[in-house]
Amino acid sequence: MEVTVQQCCDILGKMDDIVILCHRNPDGDTLGAGFALYYILAQLGKRSRIECHDEIPAQYSYMLLDYKKEDFEPKAVVAVDIADEQLFGDNLEKYRGKVDLCIDHHGSNKLYAKNWIVRDTAAATCEVIEDICYGFEEVQLTKLIADCIYTGVSTDTGCFRYSNTTGHTHAVAGRMFKAGCDFVMINRAMFEVKSFSRIALEKEVLNTIEFHFDKRCALAYITKDMLERTGAIEAELEGVAAMPREIEGVEIGLTLRQRGNGYKISVRTGEEVDASVLCGKLGGGGHRCAAGCFVEGNLEHAKEVILKTAEESFKEESE
Repeated sequence: MEVTVQQCCDILGKMDDIVILCHRNPDGDTLGAGFALYYILAQLGKRSRIECHDEIPAQYSYMLLDYKKEDFEPKAVVAVDIADEQLFGDNLEKYRGKVDLCIDHHGSNKLYAKNWIVRDTAAATCEVIEDICYGFEEVQLTKLIADCIYTGVSTDTGCFRYSNTTGHTHAVAGRMFKAGCDFVMINRAMFEVKSFSRIALEKEVLNTIEFHFDKRCALAYITKDMLERTGAIEAELEGVAAMPREIEGVEIGLTLRQRGNGYKISVRTGEEVDASVLCGKLGGGGHRCAAGCFVEGNLEHAKEVILKTAEESFKEESE
């Protein structure tokens, strides 16, 4: 059932022993939303914990300053920034079909939870979390909660550069400033500091870039061998997907990342092509300018499939 912010607060207020799920390969929005919710619930006297298929990257350690992971049998399950149960990852498979509340901003959300609040006009799930915070009279917007919420809105907008950024997004950031968030530290950690292995990987990715359709489309890829050679880990890959789209004249940027028996494909587009529609043709989804899908098979097959789909998108755009 779709719920309002106030109904969402009412549901959370009745919950106890809550597990908060973040999606696999966690980014700033799912973690920011998860930990902000954890600290909100703590002020309400609720016991909760964060669960994620993958380890939390070290760059987000500032979110865990007052976090205490407790062992308890969950009585309620909340998913944040997770549009599809497929994004749980193997370690969270046990929660399939058991999510009581989903808080999200993806228009492609599968509405798999018992209750959901999905605001597809929000740049980040953390925008919704802010409203939930204000929905409880007894909850104070602390610096730590502000750090978490600011992380979500800044990372999902590329530090307010992407087209999903709205006036409301800036207003949220402004309120987090007022609450004392350490935006200088967060921006440096999220957008400026890169490891040696990340730089080595970027060099290899740049060497894979190829152009298609009169250079309106750029494609790059990351193989398991590349990760092994550079020593880069999954946690260091955030932002790599944007590289092909950053090239002058490119309207569709494609980044293929080898995973399991195929390739996870990240699609970044301008205003001309809807990335979520493009990925939807291959069983994926996301936002208008940023979406993803998965194609089974080897690299050449994955390239052939996604390029054919991209070509169709260009044709649809011209009709």
